[in-house]
Amino acid sequence: MPDTASTGTTRPSQVTRPRYGRRSGEVPVGQNLFVIAVVVFGFGLVSGRLEGTVITPPMAYVTAGIVLGSAGLGLLDLGLSQEGVRLLAEATLVIVLFSDASRIDLRVLRKRRQLPIRLLGIGLPLCIAAGGALALLLFTGLQFWEAMLVGAILAPTDAALGQVVVTSPAVPVRIRQALNVESGLNDGIVLPVITLFLALAAVDEDLQSASFWAEFVARQIGFGLLVGVGIGLAGAWLIKRAVAADRIDGLYRQLGTLAVAVAAFGGAEIVEGNGFIAAFTAGLAMGTIARGTCEDIIDFSEDEGQLLALITFLVFGATIAGPELDELTWQIAAYAVLSLTVVRMVPVAVSLVGAHLRGDTIAFLGWFGPRGLASILFGLLVLEEAELANGLEIYLIVTWTVLLSVFAHGITAAPLSNRYGARLDSGRDEMDSDDDMMSEDHPVPELPTRQT
Repeated sequence: MPDTASTGTTRPSQVTRPRYGRRSGEVPVGQNLFVIAVVVFGFGLVSGRLEGTVITPPMAYVTAGIVLGSAGLGLLDLGLSQEGVRLLAEATLVIVLFSDASRIDLRVLRKRRQLPIRLLGIGLPLCIAAGGALALLLFTGLQFWEAMLVGAILAPTDAALGQVVVTSPAVPVRIRQALNVESGLNDGIVLPVITLFLALAAVDEDLQSASFWAEFVARQIGFGLLVGVGIGLAGAWLIKRAVAADRIDGLYRQLGTLAVAVAAFGGAEIVEGNGFIAAFTAGLAMGTIARGTCEDIIDFSEDEGQLLALITFLVFGATIAGPELDELTWQIAAYAVLSLTVVRMVPVAVSLVGAHLRGDTIAFLGWFGPRGLASILFGLLVLEEAELANGLEIYLIVTWTVLLSVFAHGITAAPLSNRYGARLDSGRDEMDSDDDMMSEDHPVPELPTRQT
């Protein structure tokens, strides 16, 4: 029988294996909490001065984690084996998936769907395939489905790593929203793919029978979707009616929305479905059904998610990136660079054939596909889920790719956005008629962006 430990997906019973990362206990829990609080408070004091610069919040938190963690000053010591770290990862992923999905109004997206549908329907599968093929080429010890798992974990984008790209007025609204919607949906879309690849990788290693894993995948995806849609629709309808009847005040609207996310996660877990898929689909239902009455409560879940996300970046620097700084190989370095460039940019270019966009626009959309929070959390969960022989190597690849992305995309976001905007202005000035309009300038409604 599967072991339903709190992991977000049902963990099959397997032999115990050692946890990766330093063992905790050398630093008191109170000191860890104190250091985390000081970092959050200290960054808040200077955040206004850093806004619009090349220093982004994820860069600052990851750097603080590396400096303060076990590879640096040793003031922050959180081992991956700690239950608190896993709970942080799970809670963050639930809130982020729910809030990202709730930002997307599917009715609006259907009307202005061309670029997001191209990026998600063509670009995302190609990116997964290209990432898997590159992993097979560079890491000969990986099995086929393990390599595909690497490609899937690193396919979702995190637009918040280059926040200015999706908020800068220099970037046309249509381009900003394409990146924003892609980032909001691709992490949830890729979850069933990761679940499937994880099962296939486990079958390759004879961890369980093929029939066991087929049932596992069907339960995880099927029940996750059913529970998420059901609880999301019911929660949205009840909150909407309570607001219309003035039976619920602002605080409890906010708490009720978080309760919908948690209920979807927990409900799916009860029936051995995937809680994260449920949280994502519940967010889609909430954002579509109750959007007119729930803007403030969606903002509340965003704020909670932002805090958890930044703490996750701090923990990532302290417990994962910092201790693994000496584990870099040329293969991992090559994969990280190619994953952020060729593996992302070529599929994006293919997906945009016939979209009548400028070459610099296609390059811009291709480059700004940062790998961040979702990849960190998916990697951690995969490490926990199965006894894959190459589990640590998979996570090292993910770690270094995310680490490079945090800094490369953070540093380039503002200058490249401004340069891209200037090139578009020059192109507009050269147009023959005032009535002409670039494809980039076609009007689209703006949707909220995730702040990090």
